Amino acid sequence: MAVDHYENFPVASILLPRHLRSAVTDIYRFARGADDIADEGDAPPAERLAALQEYREAILLIANGDLPADRFRPLAHTIEKHALPTEAFLDLLSAFDQDIVQKRYQSYADLLDYCRRSANPVGTLMLHLYKTTDAHAMELSAAICSALQLINFLQDVAIDWKKDRIYLPQDELEYFGVTENHFAVARTDQAWCQLMQFQVNRTRGLLNSGRPLGRMLSGRIGLELRLIIQGGLRILEKIEHVRFDVFRHRPTLGAQDWALMFWRALRA
Repeated sequence: MAVDHYENFPVASILLPRHLRSAVTDIYRFARGADDIADEGDAPPAERLAALQEYREAILLIANGDLPADRFRPLAHTIEKHALPTEAFLDLLSAFDQDIVQKRYQSYADLLDYCRRSANPVGTLMLHLYKTTDAHAMELSAAICSALQLINFLQDVAIDWKKDRIYLPQDELEYFGVTENHFAVARTDQAWCQLMQFQVNRTRGLLNSGRPLGRMLSGRIGLELRLIIQGGLRILEKIEHVRFDVFRHRPTLGAQDWALMFWRALRA
């Protein structure tokens, strides 16, 4: 299963150990459902925030050892069985809330703070499932997850613009001479290309900094992670290949890309 916001994360993959697939699916369903509330349809912000509050109340009930509504009980069982930190789910919800009310980010630090809550919790939860929760593993996971989130932003510039969102730092747009008119008319001039090359280079460096985790995790789990990392790196290559015109050429992964990624993952 690979859908939009979470397309870079493994969900019930055949590479995952069978005993973890239902747990990963429960986590995915929670995140996907909450993300859809923030992103899909035409409900007003207040209604979206109220719906997300129901998710938050369910997590708080689970954290207190109480039973949530029926639709959250499979997740409650997974959280108890695997001793998952409920803070990770609350962080996800805070990011979804932010998607509803905030459309611009002033600095890279602001964007990383969003990634810390929108993407990094998924890595945290996966590491808890893998019983690998030391500080170094968590640091590497955070780098990978934040980078994957940033790659999604670079990949989805045009999609986000239609939602009146820009997930590129405002101060960096100003530094490179890029304005919102670039987004409005899909302008890919020298200023745009320089901005995007800077974003790609920095994000590639962040993703590569987390690559050792793919060897720290053994067996199929490690291979899965190495494949995910190669997917992110391949998207960055494709952004460069279309000369940063992500308005007209949204990079996606095809069969040939998956074969290349698998080969690279085996060698990584």
